Amino acid sequence: MSADAIKLVIVTPERQLLSQSVYDVTLPGAEGELGVLPGHAPLITELGIGQLTYRAKYDATDLPRTGEPVEPTYKPEDFRKRLAIIRGFAEVLGDRVTVLAETAERPEEIDIERAKKALERAEKRISAGSATQDIDWDRATASLQPSTVRLGFS
Repeated sequence: MSADAIKLVIVTPERQLLSQSVYDVTLPGAEGELGVLPGHAPLITELGIGQLTYRAKYDATDLPRTGEPVEPTYKPEDFRKRLAIIRGFAEVLGDRVTVLAETAERPEEIDIERAKKALERAEKRISAGSATQDIDWDRATASLQPSTVRLGFS
């Protein structure tokens, strides 16, 4: 692997979603975003709910599908991809980032209608909770986050 790239591996309990050489990674840490470049100091961190982004070389299938031409200043190494990550852990080494996620989804895998319905259910649960003392606020507000992240891809 070249000195300007790192290996990104993303695994869920169901599958290995990705194993690719990338230029950088931004992880949704439990306490905020974490940027990783080649040569990063080793660490293990908890992941929250958010978007994982990475910069990788593109291939012909990654070009914009809108029919819009790519600007002449477009550089292949600037192409960014995104994934939805729902909790987990990441191990960062100088030449590798391994993500063990509860859930990880590519944008094209996200069911937008299902995410909208889940968001509506969570909002109803929270709004109904103000009338009763029996609501678990942490659980209710945490149920909003996955739907919000998934809808961020629409």
